[in-house]
Amino acid sequence: MTRLTRAALAAAFLFSLAARADAGSAEKVTTVEGITEYRLRNGLRVLLFPDPTKQTVTVNITYLVGSRHEGYGETGMAHLLEHMVFKGTDKHGNIPQELTAHGARPNGTTSFDRTNYFETFQSTEENLSWALDLEADRMVNSHIARKDLDTEMTVVRNEFESGENAPFGVLLKRTLAVMFDWHNYGHLPIGARSDIENVPIDRLQAFYHRYYQPDNAVLTIAGKIDEAKALALVEKEFSPIPRPARKLIPTYTVEPVQDGERTVTLRRTGDVQVLIAAYHAPAGNHPDAAAMEVLGYVLGNAPAGRLHKALVETQKAANVFGFFWSLDQPGAFLIGAEVRQEQSLDEARKLVLGTADGLVEHPITAEEVERARTSALKNISLTLNQAERVGLTLSDSIAKGDWRLFFLHRDHLRKLTAADVQRVATTYLKPSNRTIGEFIPTKSIDRVEVPASPDLVKALHGYAGDKAMAQGEAFDPSPANIEARTERPVEGGLKLALLSKRTRGGTVVATLTLHYGSTQLLQGKAAVEDLAVDLLRRGTKKHTRQQFQDELDKLKARLSLGGGGGQLHAGIETVRENLPAALALLAEALREPSFPPDQFAQLVQENLATIDQQRSDPGSLAGTEYGRHLNPYPKGDPRYTMTPEESTEAYRAATLEQAKALYAGLIGASNGELSVVGDFDGKEVAALASKLFGDWRSPQPFERIAHPYQEVAPEQKALEAPDKANAVFMAGQNLKLKDSDADYPALLLGNYMLGGGFLNSRLAVRIRQKEGLSYGVSSHLGAGSLDDGGFFQVSAIHAPQNTLKLEAATREELARALKEGFTDTELNEARAGWLQSRQVSRAQDGSLVAHLGHWLYLGRTMQWDADLEKRVSALTTQDIVEAMRRHIDPAKFTVVRAGEFNKKQ
Repeated sequence: MTRLTRAALAAAFLFSLAARADAGSAEKVTTVEGITEYRLRNGLRVLLFPDPTKQTVTVNITYLVGSRHEGYGETGMAHLLEHMVFKGTDKHGNIPQELTAHGARPNGTTSFDRTNYFETFQSTEENLSWALDLEADRMVNSHIARKDLDTEMTVVRNEFESGENAPFGVLLKRTLAVMFDWHNYGHLPIGARSDIENVPIDRLQAFYHRYYQPDNAVLTIAGKIDEAKALALVEKEFSPIPRPARKLIPTYTVEPVQDGERTVTLRRTGDVQVLIAAYHAPAGNHPDAAAMEVLGYVLGNAPAGRLHKALVETQKAANVFGFFWSLDQPGAFLIGAEVRQEQSLDEARKLVLGTADGLVEHPITAEEVERARTSALKNISLTLNQAERVGLTLSDSIAKGDWRLFFLHRDHLRKLTAADVQRVATTYLKPSNRTIGEFIPTKSIDRVEVPASPDLVKALHGYAGDKAMAQGEAFDPSPANIEARTERPVEGGLKLALLSKRTRGGTVVATLTLHYGSTQLLQGKAAVEDLAVDLLRRGTKKHTRQQFQDELDKLKARLSLGGGGGQLHAGIETVRENLPAALALLAEALREPSFPPDQFAQLVQENLATIDQQRSDPGSLAGTEYGRHLNPYPKGDPRYTMTPEESTEAYRAATLEQAKALYAGLIGASNGELSVVGDFDGKEVAALASKLFGDWRSPQPFERIAHPYQEVAPEQKALEAPDKANAVFMAGQNLKLKDSDADYPALLLGNYMLGGGFLNSRLAVRIRQKEGLSYGVSSHLGAGSLDDGGFFQVSAIHAPQNTLKLEAATREELARALKEGFTDTELNEARAGWLQSRQVSRAQDGSLVAHLGHWLYLGRTMQWDADLEKRVSALTTQDIVEAMRRHIDPAKFTVVRAGEFNKKQ
């Protein structure tokens, strides 16, 4: 990139001195619900959201540039630039390595109206200073060099190709292109392949210099921070950047009123039919946005949504959807269905369109609006409980014009009436405003004039929002402190791990795992077991499926429930006062399921549709073949990997009576673990666990299904996946390895350096960053805790024509690691990053509660974690290479590739 001249540097230095001399250089703008906005003289807007609850900080910088700002021939440029900004500056030459060294959870995303970069890391002044220095530096000093573009272009193209494998994604791209005549919302941010491949470096550099400037950015810092110190660091790093002289040109293209129904038909290889009906809709910052969001819920939600009732419950479609695309300018409202090949697409189309058109004769009800509102407000409330979620979520509100829109939208939801939703439904969901898969002439002209974006200054004048939420405690996520704070009583057959602490908003999370059955008792019952477990939350003896979901929404609770192979897992996220009721609702689902016949039929169809999608998907093809070879169990064994054909047969043959019998004959709470982390009363929860589950005995003794090491001969397999632009590569071997073995720590860190970390791993640097062969390449190490069945595996997506280059590069990097090992610098930086990443993980209550629950099952305490980290801290480079040589042998690798390899290039 063009470097700053000496004169510019001198000016920046003088500007910095002036900024530091003036204590008021950061102007306070407003405060809403604990978030304070400041503005620097160079135009940078800064949002500070202190939350001492967690030992982490999230730094998120949002640039007001996305695919909407791209010119002709520049599609995909904003997204390509997102990749290029990770390539480094003179000061920060290896950004992926720095992110890894600081144990950060980073990423960047590009949308229609904005691009954002974020990193979550352990809360230290050094980490925050580093992150702000990094973001300030790459704001204006990123290289954006030709050599980096040459390799990154192929990575982005591979990401484009990956999207080309998804029928819905490709159909959406075609639908938007037909729907929008001129506006850039007609182009997905991934861009056109030809633009990605041919973008001139000077245009990319000009795009970067135009939009990556302080007056076009909003910096958000959320988490455990001292607000004054954080603001001082922001001023130190960002104030020296001068406000640019250029003036940004606003988007002045206005999409004309659509004057008739439009159609587009896409014919490509695939196994599931998809229907999309898209309508022009107002901007996400328009007062109608809340009503449009609720309308999407009323139509597309399961199981109460109108489309679900009209198509899924009648088995005319496998899945349906409906959602409002909330953007800065007038955008889109979409509904549709996923239809299996044996079902009629014509009939599904009639039902989808008939449901939308029928809103005139069958108006929206107050009950539908209340259900949607409750669900939406629940999600907003749970988001506000997590500072890192708020920090990232605000990017989309910022993109629509102002971060406070997040709260204003919530206020609009609160005031919404059925009449409001009915009005937007009849205003926008008209045939003349619709784009679907066919063209239908019409004699009557009924066009829609979409309103312009409102005056936000007027709409937000004097806005204060709700009272800021109460903070939680500053919790130390070290193993020693977690162990000291955790209680482990036993209630009936359940083992308990209870870690009570004050949290923001009184949040609390819980996991429950039940163990049941045996290899013999579950023989040949994989599909029946899956259906039986999934049915548990689809209706109880007290509540229908929808009533059950309504109760969860009222309790501000999220419930997940699933399992298989002799284990049932449940998860709860709620707030302190509602935890007892949420646990009681979970117990009701587990102990009093009603097994509704209609829900069983729907579940069978949903599973069959999923299997249909897997038949031609390269990732599914490769994964199935790889799993079948590396885990050669006999057919019917719970550990057996079924083919799509076998899975289809199993789900078709499964009956409701079999599901009921499996539940009644196997599932109980004689063997299980309940872990809870957050704001709760430990004695109350322990007593409640005893009351809810203490007398629930398992009908049959539980016998753990073992996963021992199996010696497998290596194989090379290439699976053809016609008409798929993206291919999948998988290679690896089984390892005789337990996580208690002496070599485990060395293998763990060796894998982290080889391919288990972020973009700085050996494989990522070689295959993604230098050669641009893959968007996603990584290695994985697995080790048993109770059995010695471990594994090592490398996987990557890539263009089919690059499959041999990819495999050769992978083998070369493995051979180099096994021959030369790693440097002391690599080891020290990786170890520091790995240790910090574990702190970050333990600071997330969802991760911690699952970890404590698993340790209950294994009979471990957090001392095990402390010991592992101590063992990792003592490793030398020689320890690592010797352990890798003892266990990893590329000559024993099974390699599976799936893609369109026979196509002539």
